[in-house]
Amino acid sequence: MVSSTKERPSPFWGGIGARAPSRISSLLCLSLLEWTCLPGSQVTLGPGLAYPLGNTGPLCSILVGRFGCRVTVMLGGALASLGMVASSFCRTLSQLYLTAGFITGLGMCFSFQSSITVLGFYFSRHRALANALASVGVSLGITLWPLLSRYLLEDLGWRGTFLVFGGVFLHCCVCGAILRPVATSMAPETIEGPPPPSKTPAPGCLAACGRAIQRHLAFDILRHNAGYRVFTLGVMWMILGFPLPHVFLVPYAMRNGVDEHKAALLISIIGFSNIFLRPMAGLVAGRRDFAGHRKYLFSLAALLNGLTNLVCAVSADFRVLVGYCLVYSVSMSGIGALLFQVLMDIVPMDRFSSALGLFTILESISILISPPLAGLLLDTTNNNFSYVFYMSSFFLISAALFMGGSFCALQKKERQSKQAEAEGAITEAASEQGLTVEDSRGSRKQLYTEIMYVTSV
Repeated sequence: MVSSTKERPSPFWGGIGARAPSRISSLLCLSLLEWTCLPGSQVTLGPGLAYPLGNTGPLCSILVGRFGCRVTVMLGGALASLGMVASSFCRTLSQLYLTAGFITGLGMCFSFQSSITVLGFYFSRHRALANALASVGVSLGITLWPLLSRYLLEDLGWRGTFLVFGGVFLHCCVCGAILRPVATSMAPETIEGPPPPSKTPAPGCLAACGRAIQRHLAFDILRHNAGYRVFTLGVMWMILGFPLPHVFLVPYAMRNGVDEHKAALLISIIGFSNIFLRPMAGLVAGRRDFAGHRKYLFSLAALLNGLTNLVCAVSADFRVLVGYCLVYSVSMSGIGALLFQVLMDIVPMDRFSSALGLFTILESISILISPPLAGLLLDTTNNNFSYVFYMSSFFLISAALFMGGSFCALQKKERQSKQAEAEGAITEAASEQGLTVEDSRGSRKQLYTEIMYVTSV
């Protein structure tokens, strides 16, 4: 897809920095488990809220259209920092739901979604590579977050760790300040005539809210764009299993006798590998040969990710887990580099911000459900982590098969409709000249011009 905007050779390091501090360490979850003495399904819900409840996509879309991406990223960094600092003074788990969950999640949504949107306006070519390079910030966060969390938890405890994280999130304001402002051309509002008078006139406030929801939530795209519908539903199902290794890999290794320092190193291996693998995945996906097949590459990456989790469930030896992390990084880099690029290919850029808002809201539902569901599974199976990885594999493999099969069916249907339109156009042109045409089955048809003589009036 070629955007109508011109390519801007602008630095996007602000986008990389805005995406870096986006992971809550699983070691922090273990500290909260020890502090609260509550079931895992309740404690894992707290960090899980940091992404879903804050993903108010329409609100971010409105802010981007009104104030631009730079201001929205800086506002998100301030809110995320405020939520982390307030979390260090919390006394109950419900207070953590509000601070580390909702407030921090709201700020992370503003920073993350705005940094994705601005890339679409910076680049019209090499957009896949730009997305991959910007997502390296996530890899940096995965690499540094577990090591930093372990060090801070040992010296400062979980309250001091939250306080330091608040200072780290303030760097999003600095990263947002170096973003070059762009004219974010939102979807043009159609000027319609006055509606016909009805017997029961609708209130003006409700009508205005309906138009705002239609414009910023992109339900019309969800209804009429089959590719967007398939991709959104597939990613929703995939996300039910995709984040589970990031949350439960360290506890799984520690429960099977791996040292705490080595267990924390596993997540860092995944992040460090992604620093190099994501740009490579972006280079491959950005080639013209793969321009029309990126959605299939994404489905293949999700399938490989699900199969890799089965290997992790078989053995918990440290050497096996290191090999698992390296193979897992390959599939994860493909998912991270192609997730938003496929969305940009499916949806026009003038509606991308609205489509991204609805996409992140639906994705957040899955992220909100996934960790508590896995925690409930652990509580019912006496902390058998193998079932968690089996659960992750099931969701990933089924989602990959669904998306791949659906995209193939849609492409076949589109090809048949184009062929039918072409044959109809040829037949119509030939009927005017009385020519012979050949249909799709190879049979030839002679078309005659019918002449009517008027003998009486």
